[in-house]
Amino acid sequence: MEPIQKRAVSRRQFMRLSAYTAVGAALAACGGGAAPAAEAPAAEAPAAAAPAAPAASVPQGQYNEAPMLTELVQAGSLPPVDERLPTNPGVLPVVEQTGNYGGTFRRAFRGVSDRWGPTKCQDHGLVWYDENLNLRPHIAESWEVNDDATEWTFHLRQGMKWSDGAPFTAANVQWWYENEITNTDLFPAPPADWVTGAERTLMQLDVIDDYTFKFTFAHPNPLFGYRLARPTPPPYSPGHHLAQWHMALTDDSAGLEEKVAAAGFDSWSSYYLDNRRLWFFNTELPTTAPWLAQNPLSDEVFLMQRNPYYFAVDADGNQLPYVDRISHRLFDSTEVFNLWITNGEIDFQNRHVSIADFTLFKENEANGAYSVFVGTSSGHQALQPNHTTKNPRLREFFQNRDVRIALSVAVDRNALNELIFDGLATPRQYSPISSSPQYYEKLSNAYIQYDPDEANARLDAAGYTEKDADGFRLWKDGSGETLSFIIEGTALPGSADEDAVNQVIRYLAAVGVKATYRGVERSLYEEHYRANEIEAAWWGGDRTVLPLVAPIIWIGTQPDRPWAVGWGYYRTDPSNPVAEEPPADHWIRTIWDLWDQCAAEPDADARNALFYQILDIWAEELPMIAYLGQLPAPIIVKNGVRNFPQGLPIDDPTGDEHLANTETYFWDDPENHA
Repeated sequence: MEPIQKRAVSRRQFMRLSAYTAVGAALAACGGGAAPAAEAPAAEAPAAAAPAAPAASVPQGQYNEAPMLTELVQAGSLPPVDERLPTNPGVLPVVEQTGNYGGTFRRAFRGVSDRWGPTKCQDHGLVWYDENLNLRPHIAESWEVNDDATEWTFHLRQGMKWSDGAPFTAANVQWWYENEITNTDLFPAPPADWVTGAERTLMQLDVIDDYTFKFTFAHPNPLFGYRLARPTPPPYSPGHHLAQWHMALTDDSAGLEEKVAAAGFDSWSSYYLDNRRLWFFNTELPTTAPWLAQNPLSDEVFLMQRNPYYFAVDADGNQLPYVDRISHRLFDSTEVFNLWITNGEIDFQNRHVSIADFTLFKENEANGAYSVFVGTSSGHQALQPNHTTKNPRLREFFQNRDVRIALSVAVDRNALNELIFDGLATPRQYSPISSSPQYYEKLSNAYIQYDPDEANARLDAAGYTEKDADGFRLWKDGSGETLSFIIEGTALPGSADEDAVNQVIRYLAAVGVKATYRGVERSLYEEHYRANEIEAAWWGGDRTVLPLVAPIIWIGTQPDRPWAVGWGYYRTDPSNPVAEEPPADHWIRTIWDLWDQCAAEPDADARNALFYQILDIWAEELPMIAYLGQLPAPIIVKNGVRNFPQGLPIDDPTGDEHLANTETYFWDDPENHA
C-alpha cells in the first residue's frame, strides 16, 4: 500500500507550544461540570439556569450604546438606548473584562452551503449555556417545568423588540405555531423538536399573556430545554413581516406566485422556508440576533452589522455586542484559507481550521499577529455506509454486519493517526468523547484493532470470496462484476480529511474492497443525501459532548451523516419521497424505541442506562465506522481579540467556537480594525 505524504506536524512541538495537556485538563473539568446539565431531572432545570437580574446592577437609565448608534440617536433616526432595550435586559457574562465598542471580526466561509459559519455566530435561542454547560436564560427571562416535564412555561422579557423595533411578545410564538409549524404546506410532518412519543404528537401552545406562554406535551419531555438553545427555526416568528410571503396570509397571492417563480422556486412553501424565512438571504427579515445581514449570503463577502435593538447588556450596562461588524469572505481552497490566516487576515475562527496544519499556523503567529488557541473537537474521521442506498447489491453489502466490522478492522488506526495527524487523534469509534458525561468505553473501543486477517475472513464469510484480476472482490450474484462504491464528501483537495479518506481507501483495497472518493461542494452533497442518491459518505461524527441534547446521528435521523437515509426520513417524515420503513425486526427500531423511552425518562440514572443500551447496539452493529476522534481543535485568535477563553469543547449543539457568547468578544484597539 503506497501511503500519502506524511504531514509536517511535530507532536513534540505541538505539546510544547500549545500546552495541550493543560487544555485537556481544563476541558475535563468543564466536562465534569457539564454532568448536572445533561443528567439533572427536568424539574431542576430552572434552578440550574437561574434567571439573570440585571435591574439590580444596571438600573434603567444607565445603559450605554455603541458610538455608531449614538450618532443615529442624535440624528433622530433611532430611539434612545433605554427605549430599545427590554425592561429587564439579558446580562451576559464576560470572560476577562468589560469590552470596547467597535471594529470588525474577519472570518472566512465556503459560500451559501457553508451558512453555518455565519449562523453559529448568533443563533442562540430562548436559552443558552453557561461556562459549565448548564442551561441559563437568554431570550427567555425565566421558565418553569412541572413535575413530569410535560408542561414548560416561559416568560419573555417585557419591552423586548425585533431588530426593526416591533414588539417581541408571546404573540410571535402564537403566530409561529398557527401559521408555520401547523401549516402542512410548510411542514407535512412537524419537526422532531416539537413532538413526543412514537406517535410523534405535536405539543400544544397556550398563550397566557403578552409575555408568558406554555408548551404542553403528550409525554414527559425532560430534555426539551436543550432543544431551545439552537432551534432551526426558533419557536417565534416576525409575523408582521412574514405574512406577505405566506400564501394563506398575503394580500396579493398572484404577486407572491410571480415572486416565487422569479426567484426560481417551485412552490411558495420552499421559497418561504429556504429563502424568506432565513435572515442571511432576506436582509429585511427582523431578527433577535446581535448582528444583521447587510447583503445576501451569496456575495463574495457577507457582512453582518450590529442590531440596534439587541436585548442584552454586560454587567456595566453596555448594550451588546461590542464588535460593530462580522465579515465572512469566500474561499474555495484550503491553501487560500491558510494563506489568509498566516497573513493575519482572519481574526477569530475555528471552522475549517485544520489541526493537520498546526505547525504552519504556529510558525506564522508572529507574522500574522495572532495566537493559536486550542479546544477539543467533538468530531471524528468516519465512514457512513448508506444502509438504504438505492443500489440493491450495495445495500446488501452494507447491511451485513460482518462487512461493517471488516471495514473497521481493515484500517490501521494508529498508522493513520501518525500519518495524517502525527498521533494527535485518538483511535476510536463514533462515541461520546472522554470528557462527556455519557462517555462509554465499550463503544469507543469496539472493533478498533488492526486485523486484516479478520477483515478478510469476515468478507469471505459474507460471501464475497471471488476476486477480479486486480484482487478486488466481486459481487456475489454471479455477474462477474467488481464490487465497488463511491464515498462522497465535502473535504477540500489537499485537506487532512481528504488525505484520511484516501488512506482508508488504500486499506480497504488491501482486503479486496474497491472504493473511490468523490469530493463535492456542500450544496451538491446536500442535494444527494436528501434524494438518497449517495452510496457512502466521509463526514465526521460530532454531537459527542452532550449526546443526549442532539441524538440525531445515534438514531439515524441526521441525513448528512447518511448511514440510514431512507429509514431516518421514515422516522421524521413518512411522507418524504425517499422515506422507507425498516424491516419489522431491524435493530434500528430498537434504537428508536429506546430513544423514545430515554427522551421521556425524568430520572437521570435511568435515562443514561437507556442511552447506554443504544450505545450497546452501536458497539455490536457499527452502523457507521469511525477511525479517529478527539482531535485538538485549533482556533485562530488575532492579537488584541479579548474575552475568548481557551480550552472550550468544539461541538455543534454548543455553537462551536461561539459557546462563550461572541457578543462579548471585543478588540483592545477597535479603531485599528474597522
